[in-house]
Amino acid sequence: MPTKTATKTKKTTKKRAKPKKNLVIVESPSKAKTIEKYLGRSYKVVASIGHIRDLPKSRMAVDFENDYEPEYISIRGKGDIIKSLRKDAKNAKAVYLASDPDREGEAIAWHVSNILKLEPDEIHRVTFNEITKDAVKDAFKEPRGIDMDLVDAQQARRVLDRIVGYSISPILWKKVKKGLSAGRVQSIALKLIIDRENEIKAFEPEEYWTIDSKFKKGRAKFDASFYGVNGKKQDLGNNEAVQKILGQLDRKGDFEITKVVKKERKRNPQPPFTTSTMQQDANRKLSFRTRKTMMAAQQLYEGINIGKGGSVGLITYMRTDSTRISTGAKHDASTFIHEKYGEEYAATKPVKGKLAEGAQDAHEAIRPTSVFRTPADMKEFLTNDQYKLYNLIWSRFVASQITDQITDTMTVTISQSNVDFRANGSKVKFPGFTVIYNNGNEKDNILPDLTEGDMVDLVQTDPSQHFTQPPARYSEANLIKALEENGVGRPSTYAPTLDTIQRRYYVKLESKRFEPTELGEIVNKIIIEQFPDIVDVKFTAKVEGELDEVELGKEKWVKVIDQFYQPFSKEVSEAEEAVEKIEIKDELAGLDCDVCGAPMVVKMGKYGKFFACSRFPNCRNTKAIVKDTGIICPTCHEGTIVERKSKKNRTFFGCSRYPDCDFVSWDRPIGRDCPKDGYYLVEKKVKGGKQVLCPNGDYEEAVQK
Repeated sequence: MPTKTATKTKKTTKKRAKPKKNLVIVESPSKAKTIEKYLGRSYKVVASIGHIRDLPKSRMAVDFENDYEPEYISIRGKGDIIKSLRKDAKNAKAVYLASDPDREGEAIAWHVSNILKLEPDEIHRVTFNEITKDAVKDAFKEPRGIDMDLVDAQQARRVLDRIVGYSISPILWKKVKKGLSAGRVQSIALKLIIDRENEIKAFEPEEYWTIDSKFKKGRAKFDASFYGVNGKKQDLGNNEAVQKILGQLDRKGDFEITKVVKKERKRNPQPPFTTSTMQQDANRKLSFRTRKTMMAAQQLYEGINIGKGGSVGLITYMRTDSTRISTGAKHDASTFIHEKYGEEYAATKPVKGKLAEGAQDAHEAIRPTSVFRTPADMKEFLTNDQYKLYNLIWSRFVASQITDQITDTMTVTISQSNVDFRANGSKVKFPGFTVIYNNGNEKDNILPDLTEGDMVDLVQTDPSQHFTQPPARYSEANLIKALEENGVGRPSTYAPTLDTIQRRYYVKLESKRFEPTELGEIVNKIIIEQFPDIVDVKFTAKVEGELDEVELGKEKWVKVIDQFYQPFSKEVSEAEEAVEKIEIKDELAGLDCDVCGAPMVVKMGKYGKFFACSRFPNCRNTKAIVKDTGIICPTCHEGTIVERKSKKNRTFFGCSRYPDCDFVSWDRPIGRDCPKDGYYLVEKKVKGGKQVLCPNGDYEEAVQK
């Protein structure tokens, strides 16, 4: 019987194509990681790692014959990133450009769209002021095109700075030395520092005296100071004037309370931080350098992993000159203040219901993205620097939404023989915003119960001689404040400006204050004489204002550049002929090279002066110039402690016998031993002065101002 054979049929299945994802391009990997979590699986988020196109470093790259057209090229080293972006864009459903919400961010988005050759209808530009789930999702609901006014404003600044830098710098190379540079904002910063130094040198102290006194009513004593004669304020210029006043007084006689003025004084909280005020307060309160502040702020903005909540941006965008706060943030702050401190502390009442937020709102102050994420709650997820800065930003924002501090003040005039003394008392009636954020160390100074007509006794007088002090050198905080007040630079320029003038060794930081170097003064002199507009504060502020007009669409960027360039190009031509060669001669160091025996000379380098062999380049021996403290090394007891500089230009102390003795300390040894364990003592700079302490134990002495 024939058998049936089963025939197998092969099933063919068609592979289903993977659905295309939306591509989102941001600047940094950490920002990409945070955003991708919010957007879900239908989005792929990648980073351009900052700018991908720029002007080449090797030449001016500005076409003066064709409306100052910049000649952009792909940045060296970005080839693989560009290739990857093009591949991702080709396979994407749509491309979203989500760089930062400012001029530079807009320019980055524009450059990316050019590299990817996106058509206008293919561009989806999104911005958000904070990297939180709601803000990011809302922004993606309302994409827009590239804002060419913002791009043009950034392009104008870039071209302007390129023209200035690449025109003046070659003159400095030819006439002074290689490696120097000049720029619009850095030249103003340098001039401000040198002008202040000249004020200090020209300052002549003036003598003045004060008479601090102590009075008593019954058993209660209080302090007062000489005010004037017959109700009019009088200055005391010398000891003769003091003795004349004291001669009018009957020290054993009664003094009368002739006037008592009681007032209520209100102190308003400061607004939330802008970039400038954040940098200033971080410098004053945390001793953060400007670059360090911006680095920590960038990390807080782009996203921090907070455990179960995943990665989230803790602060809003950190480059801003606005103090405005969104309605929703005010609402949340009011709710928090009501719950934490009570109704009397809240400046505004919380509004019921969810408030609508503008997804494209790019001009807020720096604030926490959620006031309910307190610094205490976030501390375990943050580095020490991140925590300190977040605490500062959070506290300042919350304080800005709290009521005024109210202080009762009392001013008392004490008189005898037409000589008037003044006593000032104060007592905080209601702390207001100072419960969380206080700039000073304000303490109550309570006077006894005094009324007009009361008689009091003079206990003692203490005449003191004083001399007026010169203006202080600029700290980083004060210099940023000066630049901002003069309208020079913008939030994104302060940190790189301060960094540049130090890297070029035009200035140095001594005791956290800027001092100009010899090189800085040479460069400043040339720029003042040959390019007066560059260091003219009003002129530079005017240019900044014109760039703002470009951003608002009220001015054409080519016109702004042309108005600047036409007179500037003539100054450049004249300077090439007028500036004479300046030779910075090497000084003899007074010692011989320990390699070849030739005399050593003093040369100027990146971090200041150093010893080098006079036979360079035949002999390349160099030595750091060290300052000998004369203190015996506590380790080897043979060498002395010398002051040195690290590669990052930070001062430290080491043994003169190095490398035979490896003693090293960031703090200055003082030549005394610890009374507790015999270890060496050091002098450490602390807030308010200097303190002697033992680095090996718990011994410390009182802070010396």
